[in-house]
Amino acid sequence: MIDHYDWAGGREAMLRFGPATGPVVVAALPLFEEANRTRAFVVTILRHLAERGIVGVLPDLPGQGESLVPTAEIRLANLRAAYAAAARAAGAPAFGLALRSGALLDGGAVLAGRWHFAPQSGPELLRELGRIRQAGGAEDFGGNLLSADFLTELDNAAVEPGYTVRVDRDPKDADFRVDAAPLWRRAEPDNDAALAALLADDIAAWMRTCGA
Repeated sequence: MIDHYDWAGGREAMLRFGPATGPVVVAALPLFEEANRTRAFVVTILRHLAERGIVGVLPDLPGQGESLVPTAEIRLANLRAAYAAAARAAGAPAFGLALRSGALLDGGAVLAGRWHFAPQSGPELLRELGRIRQAGGAEDFGGNLLSADFLTELDNAAVEPGYTVRVDRDPKDADFRVDAAPLWRRAEPDNDAALAALLADDIAAWMRTCGA
């Protein structure tokens, strides 16, 4: 179902899955091109959660999806404010589900817990954007115009602590590891239904430990 939420910067669209009431998972896609590569995968996770009686929502944040906000105008503070507004609109108790740089966006929200898959810090994202810009030989970042203020925000942005899942080849600390290829590294958008089901099981089990 297509829903919406309001925040200080206007109104944005929000997909909603599952029952009308109950614990809610609010998803945050990675920023920029990785969002396109992983959107179908995150939607599949939310559909699996819906089959388990868990409400799932996927908000468009400023500069994402159908949002009319140009990327040149986005600020990390506004992305966080919009995510927090989406979490309030989704209902309570709300749990965060974030993939990659999406984990930078849930810090301002009131959540019962944060579940992060391969979280990416602000400096890590900034270095990746620099590589994309250098490879493209242009003033933008893979087609995205970004302000100096936003880049400065990224340089100081950290991920809030949460339950962390990583692919097995990632040496960083994790609460759970999966044998999977990183979809965000593929050249084109893709999906992994088996991995989505596995992660939905993990999210549901984790939510129970949080009291859901």
